[in-house]
Amino acid sequence: MSIRLGDAARVLFQGDSITDASRDREDDAGLGNGYVSLIAGRLAADGSGRKVLNRGISGNRVVDLRARWQEDALDLAPDLLSVMIGVNDTWRRYDANEITTIEDYERDYRFILEQARAIGAQLVLIEPFLVPVDDEQWTWREDLDGRIHVVRRLAADFDAALLAADGLLNQAAREAGSPAAIADDGVHLTPAGHACLAAAWEKLVGVEPVTAPHEPELSANTPS
Repeated sequence: MSIRLGDAARVLFQGDSITDASRDREDDAGLGNGYVSLIAGRLAADGSGRKVLNRGISGNRVVDLRARWQEDALDLAPDLLSVMIGVNDTWRRYDANEITTIEDYERDYRFILEQARAIGAQLVLIEPFLVPVDDEQWTWREDLDGRIHVVRRLAADFDAALLAADGLLNQAAREAGSPAAIADDGVHLTPAGHACLAAAWEKLVGVEPVTAPHEPELSANTPS
């Protein structure tokens, strides 16, 4: 999947609290303080006029995205739609015994992608992830891993760009020496975790890095 992000493109991020990142939901332009804000800053750096929108909502599962999809996605007419959803579908199984089957997860996820593709949106799918901080969270993997496989299959079926966030962030945690350095509770990213995710998204989409202006080398005759 090759992303074409033209000037004045509308880029929409959808998901749960990781995307929400404490954004001001009363402000349509509110981006929060996480990876979406970092990406928006990079996209704004070239002055192309691209517009970034964040409609992540804390606590959402895939069924919640489906319920608000028309207003919070399709009506916004995104040129590029980035979706990360699934960790709450897993989490609620373990803290509230609210089970979203893998089949239901795939059905609802497939539905929202079909709707997005129908309006011509390019797609970026970010895997749900878990960076376990204790032994109990390791048991969550039996539920989450199936959802990750669903997202990989959907990326193939819809010719979407895939960001393999689960492996990326777990590797970053190992390199940092502590899972809490990347996701303090195993799910919610630290500033370092958000920076890691943002950088990977930018690389995937082909956003050019911001470089400092070239400074000419000083010659022997140039005053320092």
